[in-house]
Amino acid sequence: MKYQINGKEYPVEVIRKNNKHTYIRMKDEKIEVSTNYFVTKKQILDILKHNEDAIIKMITKCQYKQQKQEKFIYLGESYDIIIIPTDHIEMIHDHIYTSSREQLQKWYQKQMKQIFLERYYICYQKFEEKIPYYRMRIRSMKTRWGVCNRKSRTITLNAELLHYPLETIDYVIIHELSHLIHFNHSKQFWNLVMKYCPNYKEIKKQLKE
Repeated sequence: MKYQINGKEYPVEVIRKNNKHTYIRMKDEKIEVSTNYFVTKKQILDILKHNEDAIIKMITKCQYKQQKQEKFIYLGESYDIIIIPTDHIEMIHDHIYTSSREQLQKWYQKQMKQIFLERYYICYQKFEEKIPYYRMRIRSMKTRWGVCNRKSRTITLNAELLHYPLETIDYVIIHELSHLIHFNHSKQFWNLVMKYCPNYKEIKKQLKE
């Protein structure tokens, strides 16, 4: 089975189980549909049509992940990786020069710690409200961009944020720091976020894409 979206055909793999519901996901440029044994081909096509906007978002996300694997994305900019004999990392236009991917990864980790700490301090200093200074941690997270933990007095940032512009990193930090005053997502919380990040709605939308 195939399904066409925006002029491109995608193969559809139907996985039949004793499901009550039908689930859709993208995997390797292929649409996977997990559904019940009794769901017909026509019903599957109707389900795909009904969920086309969600599928387009999945496709975009998969393409972005693939681009990240093929290119080096740093602070919102994409670079072609050029391997040459060199003792240091150098960025020229849309190219990044390195002696190896291992060297590039070490440099990337060092930059991550330095930039995140700098932005964390800058954002903390913006707050006129009296807030405690929590320790900052960095780790890879699949579903969260940031986490504020009052018990351990830490704010954790997703390592993937280094792929985004500085204003995006700042938004996530401001978001988590605002939880030190409003530990919820109330109107007062979002007003506080807006105070220090006026375009947070636009950035928030981009992070969901």
